[in-house]
Amino acid sequence: MSIFIKLGWYFKQEWKIYLVGVFGLILTALLAIIPPRIIGVLVDAIHNGKLNASHLMILLIVLTAVAFAQYGSRYMWRTAIWGEAAKLEKVLRNRLFWHYTQMDQAFFQRYRTGDLMAHATNDLSAIQRVAGGGILQFADSMITGGTTLIAMVSLIDWRLTIIAVIPFPLLAVMARYMGAKIHIAFRESQAAFSRLNNKAEESITGIKVIKGLGQQKEDMADFDQQVAQTININRRVNRLDSLFDPMTTMIISLSYVITIVYGGYLVTTGQITIGSLVSFVSYLAMMIWPMFAVGMLFNTLERGNASYDRVMDLLQQRSGVIDDPNGVDQTPRGGIDYDVKQFNYPGDRRPALRDVQFKVSAGKTLGLVGKVGSGKSTILRLILRQFDNYEGSIKFGGIDIRHYKMDALIPAIGYVPQDTFLFSDSIRENIRFARPQATQEQVEQAAEKSDLYNQIKGMPDGYDTAVGEEGISLSGGQRQRLAIARALLINPELLILDDALSAVDAETETQILANLRAERQGKTTIIAAHRLSSVMNADEILVIDDGQIVERGNHEELMKLGGWYQEMFERQELATSVKGGRKNG
Repeated sequence: MSIFIKLGWYFKQEWKIYLVGVFGLILTALLAIIPPRIIGVLVDAIHNGKLNASHLMILLIVLTAVAFAQYGSRYMWRTAIWGEAAKLEKVLRNRLFWHYTQMDQAFFQRYRTGDLMAHATNDLSAIQRVAGGGILQFADSMITGGTTLIAMVSLIDWRLTIIAVIPFPLLAVMARYMGAKIHIAFRESQAAFSRLNNKAEESITGIKVIKGLGQQKEDMADFDQQVAQTININRRVNRLDSLFDPMTTMIISLSYVITIVYGGYLVTTGQITIGSLVSFVSYLAMMIWPMFAVGMLFNTLERGNASYDRVMDLLQQRSGVIDDPNGVDQTPRGGIDYDVKQFNYPGDRRPALRDVQFKVSAGKTLGLVGKVGSGKSTILRLILRQFDNYEGSIKFGGIDIRHYKMDALIPAIGYVPQDTFLFSDSIRENIRFARPQATQEQVEQAAEKSDLYNQIKGMPDGYDTAVGEEGISLSGGQRQRLAIARALLINPELLILDDALSAVDAETETQILANLRAERQGKTTIIAAHRLSSVMNADEILVIDDGQIVERGNHEELMKLGGWYQEMFERQELATSVKGGRKNG
């Protein structure tokens, strides 16, 4: 029953509607007492030869009136209880989704997508069943069972009632014993579902890689193994679950045997009438649902309890990036003053950045280059406030970025990551994702700046072309340029390109960079790249190695140093000239 206590905050909030639902259940239970008694009266009238047309008509009218009244009372409790259960699911679903949007990068590194989806679907459905079916099973088993017992005692015979319900306490003993086992088993079942969900999501997302490396059979074998494990765990849940109904049936059957034997004795000795025995058997049949409801109740509660704990564990996770409610809410303008003495990723003792200092004035461009894993993207992640746990400060327009409200800071930054993500929508909607009110003219201007305009015009559906899931219908270069157009559409104070030109050819790269220099006068740009031609015109270039700045200067200065930059630039120039020679040859 602890799940009812855990959901007490919601029941207190919606107590009036639940009170209407419980009233409907009480009314339904009281009305249900009438038909069996009328049937008993009818049987006695037939047995005694006293039934006539007028008497029969009165009984039929009463039965019809009761049927209509039960229809109304059932409608009352169903709309109230099931409606509030759906509302609870909506509340929790919104809360969980909002929680996901507020969490930091570390959270999504700890939890895989499939697991988060399982919490948002399977677990919330189990909780919703507590607020709907659980309340119904609890209240109806008490109300229907209670009113039926009262009717059996007051309208038939108290001795027969006591004898008939002797087996009922066995059900409570069974439910208490099985409830704890089901709670543990169902928690394991939900965890297994999360793992299977993760595997399915990962395989579907990576289907190109799986097929490209010919690993379909191996991946299928791995999937089959996880399915088998999940089925085995669920079989244990089902075995425990299936013990409820047979035990309830045995208890009810035992009550029927007692009723027939002892009730027959009372009839033969003249202590009750045959009609009363018929009514009593009808009332005993009405006790079947409360008994089954008790079994279903413990099942529902244990499942909901396990799911509620899983969801609450997730909601209690706190982001390492805290949005200051009293922070600066004006749009940041100006340059970047970056001074990070040390930064470690959560759980990693080895510093990812050490003594990184630079300034980028408004209207200037900074280039970041270095080997894979050198720390370029980490520098950018801190500007985007994906992590706040660093020593030092990062100022945007003279104010520490941690002092800005997130709603003021993030819209001022146009970010194009290494891995471009596109939504399963049209090209137009993907470009204006961050600015839904943008006009067609503004969308086209952004496409021109990213050198995508002519290619879109050549497509049969133009800007209405569907890009497919994650932009599968577009080439890598088209996806990158679409993402650049999306960032440029908001005209950000700070534009960050994190290796965002790696999939375009040299000519396209040159055109895009020329467009950026022309369009972004007075605004700041940071470009991280592996291809040095992307940053050679930057006002300052930083060479990053092992989280530190090892070289800095403009292109000419770095070439004179004769270090890593010069060596890599000459290698790339040689590779480009060799490719050009092959094409010409």
